[in-house]
Amino acid sequence: MAAVFPGAPADKPGVPSNFCSMGEVALNWTWEQVSTHARRCRLPFCDVTVGLVATPTAVVLIDTGTTLREARAVADDVRLLTGRDVGHLVLTHHHFDHILGHSVFAAAQTYCAPAVIAALDTGRAQVRAEALSHGADAAEVDRALAASGPLGPGVAHAVLDLGDVTVTISHPGRGHTDHDLIVLVSDSDRPVVFCGDLVEESGEPCVDHDSDLQAWPTTLDRVLAAGGPSAAYVPGHGAVVDAEFVRRQADWLARK
Repeated sequence: MAAVFPGAPADKPGVPSNFCSMGEVALNWTWEQVSTHARRCRLPFCDVTVGLVATPTAVVLIDTGTTLREARAVADDVRLLTGRDVGHLVLTHHHFDHILGHSVFAAAQTYCAPAVIAALDTGRAQVRAEALSHGADAAEVDRALAASGPLGPGVAHAVLDLGDVTVTISHPGRGHTDHDLIVLVSDSDRPVVFCGDLVEESGEPCVDHDSDLQAWPTTLDRVLAAGGPSAAYVPGHGAVVDAEFVRRQADWLARK
């Protein structure tokens, strides 16, 4: 059964109103409609989320996956779904599975913390080692690192007025890392919060040497305050969750 997208033309109920028809070409990934203007896909490697916010005038992408191949497939899908290239790119934190495809979107305005910039500059050896330790293909990782270019100044907060929707990028506090960004989409039907790895659903939250376990629950309080009780919360890995799930995860972290 064809997906029904809000805003679809009456004669094409399975096609969003800003969809660009390109024949019978299939999408590379499955894109879940989270709200009127927000979608996400789950890349098979690491089950990592890539988020998409699209209006008739602008496209925002959240995270990029691990390889150039993954990212190019995302870029192709975005053009099919929206008829536009990605104009804004948010990298939620510096871990390999969220950032290594960024060069595919070099023309986009990029929003990320200084730690992401450092990871792709002086920290490349560590990024590579972590990717390989999780089973990434060494040649694919090396190609992504070789293609990586300057990202510009780091940011902790930005507001994007996309006309039909406002997108707010912020750093709610320390948690999974010391620089996690979230993306709040103030949509007409419900708010959506892309949480990066501050929230995970397909497994327990990843607590490692970059994490601040003591601060993390308070940071999730701020995430919940940003989205509110009716928001959809999109984790860095796993299925879309609600506010109660995020609250339970905060409580679990507080007991660690």
